[in-house]
Amino acid sequence: MDFQLKAEFVELDNMLKALHLVASGAHARQCIQSGSIKINGHVETRVRRKLRAGDSVEFGQEQISIVA
Repeated sequence: MDFQLKAEFVELDNMLKALHLVASGAHARQCIQSGSIKINGHVETRVRRKLRAGDSVEFGQEQISIVA
């Protein structure tokens, strides 16, 4: 799945909410801080991690590509 950027970057929690992969901001924080998300192959626990074009996000069975 692709996520189209509308600005220079998107924060990780906001991207999860925009794609309806989480029910709320609190749910996004919980998923991120539990270590269940990988960015570019590495576990990410920063809620506000800035995603830019070219980044790849793994969340459960979802593979998300950040595109400009």
